Amino acid sequence: MARRRAGGHELMSGRCHPASGLLKATWSDADLEAMSWHDVTIHGLYVQPAEQGMPWLLFDLDYIVRWVHPVPPARTFSFWIAPATLVFDDVTDMVGDVDFSGSLPELMVDELRRVSTEDGSVEPLWHIEGHAFDLRFRASGFRQFIRQPPRLVSQRVLLRSERGGYSFAETAFA
Repeated sequence: MARRRAGGHELMSGRCHPASGLLKATWSDADLEAMSWHDVTIHGLYVQPAEQGMPWLLFDLDYIVRWVHPVPPARTFSFWIAPATLVFDDVTDMVGDVDFSGSLPELMVDELRRVSTEDGSVEPLWHIEGHAFDLRFRASGFRQFIRQPPRLVSQRVLLRSERGGYSFAETAFA
């Protein structure tokens, strides 16, 4: 397959949404190196405790598929964004900090990464750093479902009406 670079990531032709460059609508931790959550907005978080079945951690977010560089005379980026559900499986040992001092901030991710540990645990340690929060937990892996085709917008967050409200649906559009 032909490859090209876009948004700092190498993309293969044969995309499920050619205009945005989206390769597929369902991703997993096997795709971690090809993904980025920088400046992704979190609209909701759900924790399903082990007593109710599998311990899950779910996020309703606006996933930025691709940043589009401005073409002069424009001076600002535009973004291909889609509503998505990010699901971590077998979650344990969750700790975190949220700073809601002052006005209620947007929960915006700075970075999501798998952290190397030497503690002998079978489950990887995950770290989500945000602009007003920090979250660490163990999970066997993740799946991310792109729920709608990406849309080209001028801001890094979709309006509630554009994203169809809030959802933790684990279904992909394609």
